[in-house]
Amino acid sequence: MHNQPAIDPQLDLVFERTVDLPPALVWRAWTEPELLMQWFTPAPWKTIECEIDLRPGGKFRTVMQSPEGETMPPGNGCYLEVVEERRLTFTDALQPGFRPAPEAFFTGTILLEPAAGGTRYTGIAMHATKEAREKHEAMGFHEGWGKALDQLVALMR
Repeated sequence: MHNQPAIDPQLDLVFERTVDLPPALVWRAWTEPELLMQWFTPAPWKTIECEIDLRPGGKFRTVMQSPEGETMPPGNGCYLEVVEERRLTFTDALQPGFRPAPEAFFTGTILLEPAAGGTRYTGIAMHATKEAREKHEAMGFHEGWGKALDQLVALMR
């Protein structure tokens, strides 16, 4: 894919798949809060709140809930890049307005590329340390991002 960030296998995780949806529908699912809340968290977990200010420096905030009803601390961050229907980069290393965050877990990039019959979907999670990458992988990165993408596709069909 063009313009893909340089991947460091010691620090980064990559998820790739081709889905049978056009990039415009995948983009909507990522950028409209009422849609994102329906697929973003792998079931039986839920996303119960979402705020999106879709611009560089704009807010990207989600709140997740466990199957037992426990509400997780909000995931607060901001967008770094917004290229309609092609590229979305967000981070929890910065808060809205590019204000430094007290802690960071990862920076994510979603790449959408038109492909025969759909979209080539690439999700990249970049971490500051090998330990953070390993933690994210152990949390079920590949399985979770795959299940979430399956939920996105089912919703947008």
